[in-house]
Amino acid sequence: MRRPLQVTLLVLSGLGLLHASLFTDLCLRYVKPSMRPLLVVSGFLLIALGIAEAWSRRTPDEGDDHAGHNHSKVPRVAWLLFLPALSLLFYAPPALGAYTASRAATKAVPVQDSFDPLPATSPLPITLTDFTTRVQQDRTRAIKGRTVQMTGFVTPDKGAVYWDLTRIMISCCAADAQSIKVRVYGIPALSANTWVTITGTWHASGTLGTSSAAAALDGVTVEKVAKPVNAYQDALPFGTPR
Repeated sequence: MRRPLQVTLLVLSGLGLLHASLFTDLCLRYVKPSMRPLLVVSGFLLIALGIAEAWSRRTPDEGDDHAGHNHSKVPRVAWLLFLPALSLLFYAPPALGAYTASRAATKAVPVQDSFDPLPATSPLPITLTDFTTRVQQDRTRAIKGRTVQMTGFVTPDKGAVYWDLTRIMISCCAADAQSIKVRVYGIPALSANTWVTITGTWHASGTLGTSSAAAALDGVTVEKVAKPVNAYQDALPFGTPR
């Protein structure tokens, strides 16, 4: 690849990384927040490399020209390298959602031997992971009869009488995504990827406090909420209904 194109590609890539990680929150669609400083540093480094490459161009390399003519050619496939750089600047792919959740591996629920007493608050704000753990492992059955409140996005199940309240979590980046779902009965599904806060009670199926118990909810109310900036975490209910 000719040097002017190398310089352009390096600078564009650096600007794309800075746009996604320093000037906007786009990087949180693909990586954990802890990776953000590394992306910022990488962006500045790529721009610095591009400037250094342009500066070195002031002294032409031997063999670049022969008898006043440049015979080097850029492989056509090399132009494809510009696509990811341009996409970061002008079209950033969306965060993972219902399509991925319906195909991603299900995150294993951590084993827990003891549980603290539940607050008396009603409805009880709880994460999808905590709800599932309580339902399947808490032998005191403290979740029985409690009205809980959870936040996630809608993953419809075509033709079914239920839908899944979903969260996607990542360990490092979107490539290792895993999902956790709570099945919802009694409330019609909204459109896929709609973020909602739902209240309801445990949908009795299986033996509460054992692995046979279903992580499911009889929905009472559902309200749309704004999508969080960092969607890859199983957080407590948030936001103001809209």
